[in-house]
Amino acid sequence: MNGVTLENEYAYIKDGKVFLKGYLDMPDRQIGEVKRTEEEAFQYFINRYQIAVNKVTQLESEITEAQNKGSFLTKLTQLRKRLLNFDGIGDFIPLLKILDEQEEFLRSLIVGNQANNLAIKEALIEEAKEAKEDVDWNIVAEKLQDIKTRWIRTGPVDKPYQDEIEQTFKEVLDDFYQRRKAFYEEQNRIIGDRMEKYVELVRGAEMLFRMGNWELSFAELKRLQSEWRNVGDVPPKRLKYEFRRFKKLTTLYYEKYCAAKGIQIKVRVDPRVEAQQKMMEEAEQLAEAKDIFASTERAKVMLNDWKNIKVPSHLAVRNVAERFRAACDKIFELSYLMKVVTRKLPNYNYLSEKQQTLTKFREMENIVIRARGELKILIESNEGVSQGPDLDKITQSNIQTQKRKLLMKEVILEELRRAAQ
Repeated sequence: MNGVTLENEYAYIKDGKVFLKGYLDMPDRQIGEVKRTEEEAFQYFINRYQIAVNKVTQLESEITEAQNKGSFLTKLTQLRKRLLNFDGIGDFIPLLKILDEQEEFLRSLIVGNQANNLAIKEALIEEAKEAKEDVDWNIVAEKLQDIKTRWIRTGPVDKPYQDEIEQTFKEVLDDFYQRRKAFYEEQNRIIGDRMEKYVELVRGAEMLFRMGNWELSFAELKRLQSEWRNVGDVPPKRLKYEFRRFKKLTTLYYEKYCAAKGIQIKVRVDPRVEAQQKMMEEAEQLAEAKDIFASTERAKVMLNDWKNIKVPSHLAVRNVAERFRAACDKIFELSYLMKVVTRKLPNYNYLSEKQQTLTKFREMENIVIRARGELKILIESNEGVSQGPDLDKITQSNIQTQKRKLLMKEVILEELRRAAQ
């Protein structure tokens, strides 16, 4: 080759420039220049060739070890482009052959994965079609969300099927959400109509009340009450104001009517409310009983019974619930106090009443001091701690419970202090 001063089977130097010989269908191309000596320039590009070898070897290893091998196809394609323009001296054909083999392997793998993905997505579509026919909207929404999550996690399908299968899945979901939207719109319309009817009945009751002719309009009041019962369900929060207004008007009306007719009104108490009232009174009596351990066993039963009495919020008497809870707290605190006292003083029962009271007072002082310290630690340990909403609610509930119990301990302590004087 005319003008060539240094050459091997892959490259040569001509006119102070380094050329890589053409291979495959590519012509010779310049890859550098001689800076100092031709030998140094040649060796520099021979050494650079090793970089290309390392890149190919590394990619081959990564593909072998990877679980998601298909994701390396783009990286392989980019590496091939770089090799075709890489400035180095060496045999690039074996390197390109390795990439060709890896590409063929990856493409066959991708085709298999895409076929598998297609089968999975077709099955998910059928599962979604079956699920969406249920009318329990909340349960169906959860099922479809789970199916959608699995759909997203499933890889792509072959391009000819991609748009069609995505559109089919979208239509299945859209059909459910449109039907759910239509259902709730209809429910809202029905609820709106019912609320208008309730408001109308309240106005009717107001008109009757203003008329003042209690005897003549009594039948009309009964009709309004009958209609009220037959209007239909609406969310309690939305009906709360109208219910209270209607209840108040009809109660006042009935009182006026009875007064006009000379009828003695017998107040009807809901049996559930009455049951809670009796339980509250019994708990307060048990808290003052001498056999506090027997009171404790009875209080445990009553607490469980209380939970089983489902009193509607608009009928519940808050003061009754608070007094019942306080009485139970007192029983349990006194029971604990007596356990501590009798354990420390086996001869407690032989002490005089005054000595017994003084002993309980001193021990209760210690219990209160410990409870205050534990509450302080609980509060301080949770200050500035980042928690989720559920954990935060649990923590606050624990703190409020400890505060309530401490308050009862302090009440008992004060009672014992007075008795010990």
